[in-house]
Amino acid sequence: MSLLIVIVNFRVAGLTIDCLRSLRDEIASVPGTSVAVCENGSGEDQAPAIQKAIGANGWGSWCSLLASPVNLGFCGGNNVLIRPALAAAEPPDYVLLLNPDTVVRPNAIRALVDFMEQNPQVGIAGSRLEDPDGTPQRSAFRFQSPLSEFEASLRLGVVSRLLSRFAVAPPVVDEPIATDWVAGASMMVRRQVFADIGLLDEGYFTYFDDIDFCFNARKKGWPTWYVPASRVVHLVGQSTGVNKTPRRLPAYMLEARRRYFLKNHGALYAALVDGCTLAGLALFGLRQLVSGGKQQATPHALQDHFRHSVFARGFDVPTVQPPNAKA
Repeated sequence: MSLLIVIVNFRVAGLTIDCLRSLRDEIASVPGTSVAVCENGSGEDQAPAIQKAIGANGWGSWCSLLASPVNLGFCGGNNVLIRPALAAAEPPDYVLLLNPDTVVRPNAIRALVDFMEQNPQVGIAGSRLEDPDGTPQRSAFRFQSPLSEFEASLRLGVVSRLLSRFAVAPPVVDEPIATDWVAGASMMVRRQVFADIGLLDEGYFTYFDDIDFCFNARKKGWPTWYVPASRVVHLVGQSTGVNKTPRRLPAYMLEARRRYFLKNHGALYAALVDGCTLAGLALFGLRQLVSGGKQQATPHALQDHFRHSVFARGFDVPTVQPPNAKA
């Protein structure tokens, strides 16, 4: 058995070093494991800081660093490490995509490897993500649908209960389960899945790429499973700034969303999803006016979702532009 763990760093060298530190004992307990880090065009002193930590801690026997001069996004940053590994004379049996803003709990890697070894029909396995205090984060998801987007946008108790079986994030469970998709923050992929569907789609840059990957793996007969015995602390959104606190959604996230629906479901479905989302957001805004704004709201959500909807942007599948790229 051989495993490659890939980590993409963008402006969080300290967190990446903490993640590597948490992997040290895991590497020893799972023979055949190596780690590759892509410093993803952060500039400043990020790559030297990571390289210094690798040398000072004696991690060089199992960890390597590649420094990209430009930000390739989550997809490109992972692919630049995965592509040569799969083309090598002895490619890894598994690849684990691991965020830099994670801390691996003891035996988290072993649990994923053991599950994949015992279940050769499974293509992708995801960890239980949790807060530093052990509180679980929802990490096993259903694919989005018009009804799930309406429910998530409206955020009304009675409607959420009626549409609970469509909700993207069902309640956390403690046993392994088949699921539609898992978060790319800790996602193990069998080598044959890459052979069947290719690498991550760099047209997304970041966001919705993990959903797209799991969706296309399922189309090729590779199911995704959630493995809660693998526990990983996830410090949500440290690289992107998108976290649990409501804040304006970046354009590249909304463009990735539109790409996902148009690419995988077509124009009519994408229009239905956007229509349901906008209807839910409009009704939520009306409730906020009537109630005096008692619920936390994402700033400019209705306007931004409309600006990046198929109604405003059309039905061509977009290639997501990096942040700060010229239009």
